[in-house]
Amino acid sequence: MTKRMTATHRPTAPDRPVPDELVPGRPLVFRHATVLTVDAHGVIEDGDVLVVGDRIEAIGRDLAVPEGTVEIDAEGGILMPGMIDSHRHMYQTALRGIGADWTLSQYFHFCYLNWGHLFRPQDIYAGNLLSALEALDAGVTTTLDWSHGLQTVEHADAAVDALQATPGRFVLAYGNLLGAPWEWGTGPEFRHFAERRFGSSNDMLGLQMAFDVTADPAFPEKKAFETAREMNLRVTTHAGVWGATNDDSIRLMWEHGFMTSDITYVHAASLSEDSYHRIAATGGSVSVSAESEMNAGQGYPPTWQLRRHGIPVSLSMDSSMWWSADLFSAMRATLSADRARDHLAAHSRDETILHNHLRAEDVVGWATLGGAKALGLDALTGTVTPGKKADLVLIKNNRSPAMFPLIHPYGHTVFQAGRGDVHTVMVNGRVVKHEHALLGDGLDNAREAVAETVEHFRTTMGEREWRAAREPESPHTEKIANPYGYTAWDGGSDRHRPER
Repeated sequence: MTKRMTATHRPTAPDRPVPDELVPGRPLVFRHATVLTVDAHGVIEDGDVLVVGDRIEAIGRDLAVPEGTVEIDAEGGILMPGMIDSHRHMYQTALRGIGADWTLSQYFHFCYLNWGHLFRPQDIYAGNLLSALEALDAGVTTTLDWSHGLQTVEHADAAVDALQATPGRFVLAYGNLLGAPWEWGTGPEFRHFAERRFGSSNDMLGLQMAFDVTADPAFPEKKAFETAREMNLRVTTHAGVWGATNDDSIRLMWEHGFMTSDITYVHAASLSEDSYHRIAATGGSVSVSAESEMNAGQGYPPTWQLRRHGIPVSLSMDSSMWWSADLFSAMRATLSADRARDHLAAHSRDETILHNHLRAEDVVGWATLGGAKALGLDALTGTVTPGKKADLVLIKNNRSPAMFPLIHPYGHTVFQAGRGDVHTVMVNGRVVKHEHALLGDGLDNAREAVAETVEHFRTTMGEREWRAAREPESPHTEKIANPYGYTAWDGGSDRHRPER
């Protein structure tokens, strides 16, 4: 029998060491970039950004810099704030792509009812490690890990260990999809974990609570909200998910006084006008995962509603079990979904859209400053502003015909660029990717850890279940009778021909 090959058996490209000139400690300047500041400075053409230590020291043109400053030629590129993902189930990256053809019900079937319990602490570590590196590679410098696979504190420790093994900025949103938040969220184990791993101030790693409100009239989630308030933790919750969380969930939060500006509502895609009014009135924000919402069925991406109600928006990718894991895809999907909805609504009135409401600049803002605000980090990151942390992304690719001419920098970022065009990534003043390659030795470690997780799932599930998970049954499609049946299609020809 032929042995099945795993990633550990394949030759891999060597990890790239950090060049001497990029070792943290020396000032660094990006020269001649198109700078998207995402603040009052707007776009700076042929601009420079000087970084000293972990902060942005200055922005402008032809900046004077200290002696010994490292210079990165950014001409022809776009320099922007590091992108921020406000909702990513990072541990699931270990099973990348397995659910490409799933519905939301099939996701629940796999993760909640049948196979979610198979994630061991080492699998959480493997998925988080790979996801963290993948985020950095795509220019996502801050990620909220919506970690609802933490069955035990050991799982949680593994999640944090992986995040701290990579040089990104992260927020662990602690959750347990196989347990009740009013139980795990109020127990001594969670409190001790929070004190042990988050007791000292650290702006590279934050903590939130992640749980959903089931609309049970008894509102058992009240105890979890009380714990979050007592511990001064923000809460992120899947809201407006068709068939799972609804307007009653929002109403219960409102009636018990737990709708505040510290809440992030993920998806919010199938809510009533009244629920949007409540979110807007209390200062909450919504994390939109457009690829997820359009594919899984939580509801239609709600940006058209959020715009009308003035609700702050951030962007997220949800899960690599299904979709891409970069915010270029998120920006493109969000903008396309919003405009498609506007066009369809206009066509239903026998009208046409003359001006697009949502602009490329808006979604770039949502992917950066919008995420920072949702995570409570906007004083720290999210814009290219002197005094803020140096979380920066240079989009530049001289080998790509799609990267010139650079005429509309926001539109170029959303519709033309991709993760392969990310030239340099800096987090907290440290270069973590340069000349299109991640620096350091993390990738090979992640590859080996994830290969072992895949083997664990495939062996434990068995080949039949493994294949069924990858290839869910296709529903029968009832064909519509064709009134033009007098013609037949010749599959080998590009012509129609009359039936004889």
